[in-house]
Amino acid sequence: MQYRHGNIITRGRFLILIAAMSFVGCSKSDEPNPALAADIEFRADGVLDFFHPDSSLVARIAIEIAESGADQATGLMYRRSLPDRGGMLFIDQTPSMRSFWMKNTALSLDIIFLEENGDIVNIVKNTTPYSEAFILSTEPAQYVVEVRAGFTDRYHISEEDHVTWERRSF
Repeated sequence: MQYRHGNIITRGRFLILIAAMSFVGCSKSDEPNPALAADIEFRADGVLDFFHPDSSLVARIAIEIAESGADQATGLMYRRSLPDRGGMLFIDQTPSMRSFWMKNTALSLDIIFLEENGDIVNIVKNTTPYSEAFILSTEPAQYVVEVRAGFTDRYHISEEDHVTWERRSF
C-alpha cells in the first residue's frame, strides 16, 4: 500500500522512489520479481484496539508502525502475507485528506481512516490488489490502519467505532 503525502518535498522523494521502484519491478511477465521471493516479515511495534460506542472491546491487533516517509511510501507493498490479527498504522503529525493506492500490493485490504482522537472517519473495504486507483479519506484523517480484507466485516467494525493504540516492545 502506498501512501501519498501533501508535502512538496516528500512528493519529490516519493516520485524518485517510485521511479526507482518501477525499474526494479519491471518484468515482461506477470511472474513475481525473483528478487522478492522471500516475504517481508511482519514487525510488531505495538497494539491497536477497536472499541464499539459502548466502550466494549471488539478486537486487538498487533501493528507495524509506518511513521517515516520511506515506511509510509512502501507500506504493505511487496508483502505476500499479513497476520489475521495484524495491521499497519500510518502516523502523521496533523490531520489532512489522505490518499492511498494498491500499486505493488498483492493483498486485498480494509483501509480505516482515523481522526486525531481515534474516531473512524471512513472505511474502504476489500481493496483491489495492484490497483492504481486512489483510495481516499472522506474527511481529514491523522492516522490510517490497514488490515486484511474482510477484517472489518468479521469483527463488525463500523464508522461508529473508536480506536486506541500504543507502542510496545515485544
